[in-house]
Amino acid sequence: MKHYIIDGNNLLGKERSLSQLQKKNKQQSREKLAFILSRFFAKKKAAVSLHFDGHEREAIKVSNIKIIYSGNYSADDNIKREIEKSKNPRNIILITSDTNLMEFGRVCSSKVIKSEEFVKHIKQSNTDIEERIKSGADTDVEEFKKLFGIATSDK
Repeated sequence: MKHYIIDGNNLLGKERSLSQLQKKNKQQSREKLAFILSRFFAKKKAAVSLHFDGHEREAIKVSNIKIIYSGNYSADDNIKREIEKSKNPRNIILITSDTNLMEFGRVCSSKVIKSEEFVKHIKQSNTDIEERIKSGADTDVEEFKKLFGIATSDK
């Protein structure tokens, strides 16, 4: 099974609206990112670890993502430890734009995707779902709307 390890703070900084929200309310930006990722990975068979710097303030409840706070260490150190402990680092897909982490992931034979590319992939996935709903290609429109938080005027 693929295992996505996501550098949360790095990913937050690569999506404009989340980055702006992070400047105002760090907890809210983290929650929003977790929910976006939860919807994105909902139908995928993959393990997902989302790493943040610092300590947990309020629990973020998402069912298919493990959220890891670094505590007194850096999230980068925790990510490296998670990759090192993996029995099969080739199954890891590391999401970050941090040069040091990218190099570490590649040396360990993990696949690396830059955060900005992953943001594009998530947005494209949401666009594809919206188009499928509008075209009537899916019979369970309500399920998709609920899953992706899409409000449409079609009905």
